[in-house]
Amino acid sequence: MREILLAIGEDPDREGLQRTPHRIAEAYEELFAGLREDPQHHLQATFDEGHKEMVVLRDIPFASLCEHHLLPFTGIAHVGYIPRGRIVGLSKLARLVEGYARRPQVQERLTSEIADALMESLQPDGCGVVIESVHTCMTIRGIEKPGATMVTSAMRGGFRSRPETRAEFMSIVRDGSR
Repeated sequence: MREILLAIGEDPDREGLQRTPHRIAEAYEELFAGLREDPQHHLQATFDEGHKEMVVLRDIPFASLCEHHLLPFTGIAHVGYIPRGRIVGLSKLARLVEGYARRPQVQERLTSEIADALMESLQPDGCGVVIESVHTCMTIRGIEKPGATMVTSAMRGGFRSRPETRAEFMSIVRDGSR
């Protein structure tokens, strides 16, 4: 970080910047905490409820860093699945999103990682993940298009093979959008 400050023409020894490299190291440790964990472990504690209908947790806020520029992208994730009798606590779905978001990312991979983890850990009938976010690497630099929102989706199992299941999930996600 000290070298970056020098490269942009700043004095890393001036009072306001002296601890900046240390502060950035601490911030990056927090922002990339997902690299030191397996987010799937949040899905290990399940409950036998016999529930076989769609479960959706909508509007999960998250922040991540684009791996190309290390600039933030922030947004909301919508996660749904159809259990085969076993459910997981709702906070675990939010923790799953957070675990994958807290690493250098691209939104497309983030979306797929969440869906794949759900399928592997819970073995549901199917699942869907939709992520909507704003990327500062596009809004404050480069093309500079504030207000542009990127939307990605990943559908697995019955959410992919049954159009009516996919439509129900997308309707739930859409009806809850801000």
